Amino acid sequence: MSEINSIQEEIIGEFEILGDDKESTIYYIMELGDQLPEFPEKDKIEDNIIKGCQSKVWLTSSLEEGKVHFQADSNTDITKGLISLLIRVLSGQPANEIINADLYFIEKIGMGNIIGSQRSNGLTAMIKQMKLFAIAYKAKINA
Repeated sequence: MSEINSIQEEIIGEFEILGDDKESTIYYIMELGDQLPEFPEKDKIEDNIIKGCQSKVWLTSSLEEGKVHFQADSNTDITKGLISLLIRVLSGQPANEIINADLYFIEKIGMGNIIGSQRSNGLTAMIKQMKLFAIAYKAKINA
Protein backbone atom coordinates (compact mmCIF):
# COMPACT_ATOMS: atom_id res chain seq x y z
CA MET A 1 0.00 0.00 0.00
CA SER A 2 1.35 3.41 -0.94
CA GLU A 3 2.03 5.98 1.76
CA ILE A 4 -0.77 8.16 0.34
CA ASN A 5 -3.24 5.29 0.67
CA SER A 6 -2.18 4.42 4.20
CA ILE A 7 -2.69 8.06 5.25
CA GLN A 8 -6.12 7.97 3.60
CA GLU A 9 -6.97 4.80 5.55
CA GLU A 10 -5.93 6.55 8.79
CA ILE A 11 -8.26 9.46 8.00
CA ILE A 12 -11.13 7.11 7.13
CA GLY A 13 -10.62 5.40 10.50
CA GLU A 14 -10.73 8.71 12.35
CA PHE A 15 -13.97 9.73 10.66
CA GLU A 16 -15.57 6.30 11.25
CA ILE A 17 -15.29 6.97 14.98
CA LEU A 18 -17.50 10.04 14.52
CA GLY A 19 -20.18 7.96 12.78
CA ASP A 20 -23.01 9.89 11.12
CA ASP A 21 -22.83 12.81 13.53
CA LYS A 22 -22.61 15.67 11.04
CA GLU A 23 -22.04 18.32 13.71
CA SER A 24 -19.11 16.43 15.28
CA THR A 25 -17.66 15.77 11.85
CA ILE A 26 -17.76 19.46 10.89
CA TYR A 27 -16.27 20.41 14.26
CA TYR A 28 -13.49 17.84 13.77
CA ILE A 29 -12.69 19.16 10.28
CA MET A 30 -12.47 22.70 11.68
CA GLU A 31 -10.22 21.43 14.48
CA LEU A 32 -7.88 19.87 11.89
CA GLY A 33 -7.62 23.27 10.21
CA ASP A 34 -6.44 24.78 13.49
CA GLN A 35 -3.49 22.38 13.45
CA LEU A 36 -2.10 23.72 10.17
CA PRO A 37 1.26 25.43 10.58
CA GLU A 38 1.18 29.22 10.58
CA PHE A 39 0.91 30.53 7.01
CA PRO A 40 3.24 33.48 6.31
CA GLU A 41 1.36 36.79 5.85
CA LYS A 42 3.73 37.68 2.99
CA ASP A 43 2.34 34.69 1.05
CA LYS A 44 -1.27 35.83 1.34
CA ILE A 45 -1.21 37.34 -2.12
CA GLU A 46 -3.48 37.11 -5.13
CA ASP A 47 -1.09 34.74 -6.98
CA ASN A 48 -1.44 32.12 -4.21
CA ILE A 49 -5.25 32.13 -4.09
CA ILE A 50 -6.87 29.00 -5.50
CA LYS A 51 -9.37 29.97 -8.18
CA GLY A 52 -12.74 28.24 -7.94
CA CYS A 53 -13.07 28.36 -4.17
CA GLN A 54 -15.87 30.35 -2.62
CA SER A 55 -13.66 31.04 0.40
CA LYS A 56 -10.17 32.43 0.08
CA VAL A 57 -7.62 29.63 0.07
CA TRP A 58 -3.93 30.41 -0.20
CA LEU A 59 -1.66 27.57 -1.28
CA THR A 60 2.10 27.52 -1.74
CA SER A 61 4.40 24.63 -2.51
CA SER A 62 8.07 23.78 -2.46
CA LEU A 63 10.21 20.91 -3.65
CA GLU A 64 12.64 19.45 -1.14
CA GLU A 65 14.68 16.34 -1.81
CA GLY A 66 12.34 15.21 -4.56
CA LYS A 67 9.21 15.62 -2.46
CA VAL A 68 6.50 18.25 -2.80
CA HIS A 69 5.53 20.15 0.32
CA PHE A 70 2.40 22.26 0.62
CA GLN A 71 1.44 25.07 2.93
CA ALA A 72 -2.02 26.62 3.02
CA ASP A 73 -4.48 28.82 4.84
CA SER A 74 -8.08 29.88 4.40
CA ASN A 75 -10.31 32.64 5.68
CA THR A 76 -12.97 30.10 6.76
CA ASP A 77 -12.52 27.36 9.36
CA ILE A 78 -14.23 24.55 7.46
CA THR A 79 -12.23 25.23 4.27
CA LYS A 80 -9.03 25.41 6.29
CA GLY A 81 -9.91 21.98 7.67
CA LEU A 82 -10.52 20.59 4.19
CA ILE A 83 -7.20 21.84 2.84
CA SER A 84 -5.46 20.48 5.97
CA LEU A 85 -6.76 17.00 5.09
CA LEU A 86 -5.41 17.31 1.55
CA ILE A 87 -2.06 18.53 2.87
CA ARG A 88 -1.92 15.62 5.30
CA VAL A 89 -2.40 13.17 2.43
CA LEU A 90 -0.32 14.82 -0.30
CA SER A 91 2.41 16.93 1.31
CA GLY A 92 5.82 15.32 1.55
CA GLN A 93 5.10 12.92 -1.31
CA PRO A 94 6.96 12.56 -4.60
CA ALA A 95 5.39 14.54 -7.48
CA ASN A 96 4.52 11.38 -9.38
CA GLU A 97 2.60 9.95 -6.42
CA ILE A 98 0.61 13.18 -6.06
CA ILE A 99 -0.23 13.29 -9.77
CA ASN A 100 -1.47 9.69 -9.75
CA ALA A 101 -3.16 9.77 -6.33
CA ASP A 102 -6.72 8.53 -6.18
CA LEU A 103 -8.14 10.50 -3.28
CA TYR A 104 -10.84 7.98 -2.36
CA PHE A 105 -10.94 9.05 1.31
CA ILE A 106 -13.10 12.07 0.39
CA GLU A 107 -15.97 9.84 -0.68
CA LYS A 108 -15.36 7.22 2.03
CA ILE A 109 -15.72 9.76 4.85
CA GLY A 110 -18.93 11.06 3.26
CA MET A 111 -17.52 14.49 2.53
CA GLY A 112 -20.16 15.08 -0.15
CA ASN A 113 -22.89 14.83 2.49
CA ILE A 114 -21.05 17.14 4.86
CA ILE A 115 -20.15 20.01 2.55
CA GLY A 116 -22.42 21.65 -0.01
CA SER A 117 -21.85 21.70 -3.75
CA GLN A 118 -20.05 25.07 -3.61
CA ARG A 119 -17.48 23.67 -1.17
CA SER A 120 -17.31 20.48 -3.23
CA ASN A 121 -16.27 22.58 -6.23
CA GLY A 122 -13.71 24.33 -4.03
CA LEU A 123 -12.33 20.99 -2.85
CA THR A 124 -11.96 19.90 -6.48
CA ALA A 125 -10.15 23.17 -7.23
CA MET A 126 -7.77 22.59 -4.30
CA ILE A 127 -6.93 19.07 -5.48
CA LYS A 128 -6.46 20.30 -9.04
CA GLN A 129 -4.07 23.05 -7.90
CA MET A 130 -2.02 20.64 -5.79
CA LYS A 131 -1.74 18.23 -8.73
CA LEU A 132 -0.74 21.12 -11.03
CA PHE A 133 2.10 22.03 -8.67
CA ALA A 134 3.20 18.38 -8.71
CA ILE A 135 3.10 18.30 -12.54
CA ALA A 136 5.25 21.44 -12.67
CA TYR A 137 7.79 19.95 -10.24
CA LYS A 138 7.86 16.67 -12.14
CA ALA A 139 8.64 18.58 -15.34
CA LYS A 140 11.36 20.50 -13.52
CA ILE A 141 12.90 17.28 -12.12
CA ASN A 142 12.86 15.62 -15.54
CA ALA A 143 14.20 18.70 -17.37
